Parts: sequence; structure tokens; C-alpha cells
Amino acid sequence: MPPNRLLPTTLISLLLLAGCAATEPAVQADHRVPASSAQDIAMLARVSWGVNAGSVRQLQAQGWNAWLQAQLHPRKSALPPAVQAQIDAMTISQVPLDQLVMSVEQKRKASAGVMDDMVKQQAQKEYQQELNRLAREAATRSLLLDVYAPNQLQQQLSWFWLNHFSVHQGKHNLRAMVGDYEANAIAPHVLGKFRDLLGATVHHPAMLRYLDNEANAANRINENYARELMELHTLGVNGGYSQKDVQELARILTGVGVNLGPDTPKVKPALQSQYVRRGLFEFNPNRHDYGDKQFLGQTVKGRGLAELDEALDRLSRSPATAHFISGKLAQYFVGDNPPEALVARMAATFRQSDGMIADVLQTMFSSPEFRQSLGKKFKDPMHYVVSAVRLSYDDKPILNAGPMLSWLARMGQPLYGRQTPDGYPLTDASWASPGQMTTRFDIARTIASGSAGLFRTEGPQPQEKAAFPQLASALYYQSLQPTLSPATRQALEQAGSPQEWNTFLLSSPEMMHR
Repeated sequence: MPPNRLLPTTLISLLLLAGCAATEPAVQADHRVPASSAQDIAMLARVSWGVNAGSVRQLQAQGWNAWLQAQLHPRKSALPPAVQAQIDAMTISQVPLDQLVMSVEQKRKASAGVMDDMVKQQAQKEYQQELNRLAREAATRSLLLDVYAPNQLQQQLSWFWLNHFSVHQGKHNLRAMVGDYEANAIAPHVLGKFRDLLGATVHHPAMLRYLDNEANAANRINENYARELMELHTLGVNGGYSQKDVQELARILTGVGVNLGPDTPKVKPALQSQYVRRGLFEFNPNRHDYGDKQFLGQTVKGRGLAELDEALDRLSRSPATAHFISGKLAQYFVGDNPPEALVARMAATFRQSDGMIADVLQTMFSSPEFRQSLGKKFKDPMHYVVSAVRLSYDDKPILNAGPMLSWLARMGQPLYGRQTPDGYPLTDASWASPGQMTTRFDIARTIASGSAGLFRTEGPQPQEKAAFPQLASALYYQSLQPTLSPATRQALEQAGSPQEWNTFLLSSPEMMHR
């Protein structure tokens, strides 16, 4: 019987185990293994997007402490040349954001002026197709970096912060912006000062368009962004602010918006020096409320864009922000309900370091609570998909990320696809459903058989290169097998074919947890 039709009872048992194994860390499964080596593998699985041969070699060569420091303070690193070539060939890698968006907007405006209905429909279709293509490029680039970049912690944090400062690609023309938002507003700041990261998102057109701040003007206040900036991005829902603070922050944000065209507005002569244009970002003083504001118990003098910097300084240095951000990082890296003592220590580091994210993470990674949590965190769809591909193919460059994008969509976590600004949930219970497990089994079986389509070239005559995953490798026998439970090893021994063995490993409880 073909492997893609097998559903043996041993695999069903594995899947059931995976759903409840969160209380039984894999690193404790085999007491014959030195705790340090098993724990190193478990820590690698948690700090990276998943274990592969290259990352294990790197960890063994450097040792855990040196490897972690290199991850916390990354230097520029090289991708496999074939992967870098794929990224370099993308439009989003070649054309600056303002030129790209203005070009797309010109096409949209041109199509709106067409009188012939058929021609107009075709032009509008091409406009949508171009937006879809740009968004797919962005998602593909993101996944390629997750799978192949040596700076794994930086990549994992890029997803974390992209989810924290979430935007939905379906709104307006954000599909043309999400690639730049991730590459330039998020990725460069993920391990630096939180204030710099916050400022980069506040000034990016994707965020300003998504949360409607381009419509926020004096005497026509829009509070959407101001509310989410405090509730979701900084202070947290219980952060001690009032509705009056929301209103005052919205006033501070008046005139902060985007300009998608080449022309600049006519600004009153007295305010001309206040006008700011950087790429698509625009501060239009004609639209700003120059009155004084009372924000978080202090006066903000009305003086233009400088008010926003003052507000962001105050938000980023608030003890409430230190606690909220630390708690969210701990939830992502430690568990659904992280110990309050750990969060408090992380928040203290946040305040002492003026929001240096790498220092906060150092406090967390050094903690006994972090080590005790290893192997217990259920993988969300991103972690499952990326870790499965990393383990299956190591540094062998995939040619087509389309299947990965499809798997993420099937499991309800497509990149840039969260419609509400709260980002995807980080808790295990949000993803550990029977339906989710069934989909993961299908994905495991597809990868295991070598027919996933990851090595299919695109074009008029697509061709698929043979790429059967070599999971029963030296990595498995030397580093992974000792960390598996007896039940998982027994199931693997019962596999009737290499395809079935691969499927069992990719469906194992250990593969579902990190």
C-alpha cells in the first residue's frame, strides 16, 4: 500500500501521545544519556526554529554558552548561495518600498480611470495579482530565512515581534508593504532596544495604514492606533492607562500618516519647517493638533512630531511595559503561564538595561525555569512546519516554499494573515486540537514520502527534483535518538518502510514539542 494511504495504529498512538506529552519533557526520556547533551539538544530546539545537522555541529563546536552569545549578539551571516540567489531575485529585494508602492498605486489609479468595463476588470485583476505576488515574495523570503539563516534566534524573534506588532496584509495595499515592514522595521531591532523597535513600527506605513492613523487629524480624531499602541504594543491591557490617555495619545498622533504619491501637500508657511517626509512616511503639520496634552499624568507640550518621540519614550520606559513585554517573551519561550518570579526578574532587567531585549532574554535563558520547561512547549504551526523542513533537509535549499505557505494556511497561521491586531495566540491550547494533529500527520506523511513539492521548479514546465528526506542520519543516531521516549523508539522500530519511518519520526510527540 502506498505510504500516503497508511494510518497504522502505532502512528495514531504517537499522535495521541503528542497531544498530551506537554507534561513529559523529552529531555528526561532516557536516563542513559548524559543530561547535558540531551539538554543542549532541547535548548537548541527551543532557541532556534528547530534542530538540524548544521546547528548541532555549530553548537558542539562552540559549546552552549558561546553559541547562545553568538545568537544573542549576531553578526552578519551567509545563507546557502542558492537560497541567497532566490532572495536576491525578488522584486522586494531590488526595489525600494516607496518606488514599489508608488508604481503599484499608479497602476491602480490608471485602472480606475478606464471607461471600458472589460479592460477595467482586467486592469484591476492585474493590480490584485501584483499585490498577491509581492506578498508571496515576502512570505517566501521570511520562510527561507527561518529555515536557513544561521542566526536562528534573530529569525525566531523576527516572527515573534512581527506577531506582536501585527499587521494584516489584506487591508488596503499592505501586501506591497509587508516585506519591507518585516525586513526593515522589525528584523534589524529584534535584539536591540525595545524603544528603537517600537519607533520603527510607529513610523512604518504598513502599521499606520493598518490601524488607520493616516485618517487621524485635528478635529477628526481616530483612536484606533493610539489604543492598540498602549493595549497591545506597550503597557498591556492592565497597564494603568485611561480612556483619556487614549484620546490624548491619539491627539499626539495627529498628522502622522503616509503619502503614497510623489507630490507633497501645501503646508502653511508658518509650519513649513515642521513638515517631514521619509519615503512613504509623512508628518503633515496641517493635520496636527498643536494643543498641549495630558498623557500618562504629565504634560506634553504641543510642538509637532517631537511630541510622538516624548510619548514613545514614556511608553517604552514604563514599568508596565517592562512587565508586559517580559511576560509575553516568557510565554513564547517558556510556557503558557510563565512563573511570575521569572517575569519579575526579566522586567527588572528590562528596566535596568533601558529595554535591551538581548539582556532580557539572557536573564530568561539563564534561569532554572527556562531549563525546566524544555520539551514541554507545544509547537505552533510555524514551529512545526519550519522545524520539520529543517530536520528533513538540513542545508539543502528548497526550490519552492509554496507547500510551506499552504501548510501554514491549512493550520490557521499564514504569514501576515491575522486579521485582528492582537497577533496569533502564543498558548499551547490554541493549537493542540485534534484537527490540528490530523493536519500535521498529513504534512508529516507528505514530507516523509519526498513528494511535498518543495523541490518543484515554477514556470510553464515545472519539474520536481528528487528529494527524499534522509532522516535516519548520523544526526538522528548520535543526537536525536537518545532523546526519544521508549514508545517513540518502539514505534519507529515497527515501521515497514523508509517512508513510514520518516512519517513516524515527523509525527512523534518529541517533534510536536520544543
